[in-house]
Amino acid sequence: MPIRVTFRPDRQAPPVVESPQPAETHPQGAPPLRKGSGAAPGKNSASFGRSAVQATEKERVNEILSELDELIGLISVKRLIRELQAYVEIQKRRTREKLVAEPLVLHMIFRGNPGTGKTTVARIIGRLFKEMGVLQKGHIIECERADLVGEYIGHTAQKTREQVKKALGGVLFIDEAYSLARGGEKDFGKEAIDALVKAMEDQKDNLILILAGYRQEMEWFLQTNPGLRSRFPIHIDFPDYSLEELLAIGRSMFNQRQYTLTPEAQESLRRILQGLLHLHPYAGNARLIRNLVERTVRKQAVRLFQNASSTREELMEIIAADLDWDEV
Repeated sequence: MPIRVTFRPDRQAPPVVESPQPAETHPQGAPPLRKGSGAAPGKNSASFGRSAVQATEKERVNEILSELDELIGLISVKRLIRELQAYVEIQKRRTREKLVAEPLVLHMIFRGNPGTGKTTVARIIGRLFKEMGVLQKGHIIECERADLVGEYIGHTAQKTREQVKKALGGVLFIDEAYSLARGGEKDFGKEAIDALVKAMEDQKDNLILILAGYRQEMEWFLQTNPGLRSRFPIHIDFPDYSLEELLAIGRSMFNQRQYTLTPEAQESLRRILQGLLHLHPYAGNARLIRNLVERTVRKQAVRLFQNASSTREELMEIIAADLDWDEV
């Protein structure tokens, strides 16, 4: 690189030495950065990163809501879950804008017969609130009276605290919660209720408690414990499935197992379900359908086992004779 030396007219003054500046280099294909043309690259990168994370979170939330929508029936339940999602999101936006936000008290009462989707919806709620930043983990711990109530004074509180500890960051789902109050004042179930109330206060930002059970029994449970009702602001009723919804659930279960029903088998399934709904008060649930599907698959296996071989179509086909009314 040449160096220019210039002597000044005044010979007493030192010469001026000029060294040329190296030319700016840029990555191949990248234009030179103009001075004052924009914000620092670090800021742009951080902003882009936040936008990417928010987009990913939104996609995961939408996937969970799509899974909720795919559940058969439960129209009122789905509507309320979306209301909760909107409520949580708006409170988060208000907080970001430094506005007064309502406290997120999300403890719930689930009322309905067995097999009406309570546990399934509880799992979806846990995952949904995890993606929305309400819960750290979003998992669900399922328990009942035997998991909470001990055999001597002090044992119950210890067992209850253990279940609460497992559920921190997620959902503690207590099925048949009304059984905690059935023993009267001297029963250890009351100790479990007191321990749960304390956990709700101590871990209010890190735990959602869901108490589930039959509609009438849960109403009685809340009446015998007046202080509990105000601590559970969200009550969700799970209705029994209608005949058409049960048929749709049955067809879905057969399809998932890669079985197809002949037209005669579909009609037989309808007649069986009509009879069961008439005879049994709690027949309108998915658990009964699951049992019916499993027994049907076993009967089909016994029928085909008598043959030396079976075609693919025969292995998939369910006929009317495979559906057994008497064994349900």
